[in-house]
Amino acid sequence: MQEDRFIKKKCKRYNIPGHAHELTFSCYRNQKFLLSDRTCQWLIGSIEKAREKHNFSLWAFVFMPDHVHLLIKPMDEDYNISNILRDIKADAARKAVKYLKENNPSGLSKLSTSQNYRKNRFWQKGGGYDRNITKENTLADSVRYIHNNPVRKELVDEPGKWYYSSYNCWYNGINKPLRIDKETWPLF
Repeated sequence: MQEDRFIKKKCKRYNIPGHAHELTFSCYRNQKFLLSDRTCQWLIGSIEKAREKHNFSLWAFVFMPDHVHLLIKPMDEDYNISNILRDIKADAARKAVKYLKENNPSGLSKLSTSQNYRKNRFWQKGGGYDRNITKENTLADSVRYIHNNPVRKELVDEPGKWYYSSYNCWYNGINKPLRIDKETWPLF
């Protein structure tokens, strides 16, 4: 009898000093978990903790209802983008599961995997999307893409109306809901 084995598909990541990373990751089964302000606040806290722990600059972000886009640049020569992403995702997921267990146990069904080794998932399995960026024009294009995501998805008619975005940080000087690191941005 053949032993059951779990095969984990590895996403190839390139931890190259000086590179920025455009990261995209999705909620489990593309569910709209990020429509909740509470959940977005947990994600903000997770990003802040990871930024401090892993020493990266946050240049752009948008939290969509079912996925997240981040543009970051690790500031240390030696870093591991997989560890950064894990720390961002894990803390918010733990808080969401804990909240549901304590306040809405029936809500856990949306996170249920029907697997014994991992009963609940907040984020979609896998590493998401990671694109290394080295060219300045690509950085600017990435920021525009991130900021215009809510407009493309017809959630708002202009990017400044989407709260969980860095658009207003960049263009209106409002460092909410999450501070960006303009001082390390190479295009000024």
